[in-house]
Amino acid sequence: MINQIKKLPDAEFEIMKTIWSMSEPVTSSQIAEKMSDHNWKLPTLISFLKRLIEKGFLRTEKTGKERQYYSLVSQSDYLKFETENFFGSVHNNSLSSLVTNLYETDKLSSQDIDELIRFLEEVKDRNNDK
Repeated sequence: MINQIKKLPDAEFEIMKTIWSMSEPVTSSQIAEKMSDHNWKLPTLISFLKRLIEKGFLRTEKTGKERQYYSLVSQSDYLKFETENFFGSVHNNSLSSLVTNLYETDKLSSQDIDELIRFLEEVKDRNNDK
């Protein structure tokens, strides 16, 4: 499934994050209410939802006067796709490039570094057990 996922523009990703945070099915009115800080008119939101359907991220069913929306791509699958894409295209699949950049831009706290060390030790132990 991840191979078929395409990168979403920021606005569509924001809509998907909103849908993922809600109990499905959701209606356009519920999405609009949850995203009220964006000040989008309902027709704008509906246009975005139609694009997400065309891209295979959502499916819809008409129930009464409202359309209900269901996600077809899970948040975890999309985040895996984005991470792989970012890691490969920006850092050429180099963990040291990523960590160096985070360090040089002061994005790593001491706590982050401790967590990273613990995580890498766990990964190393798991690989040694194989």
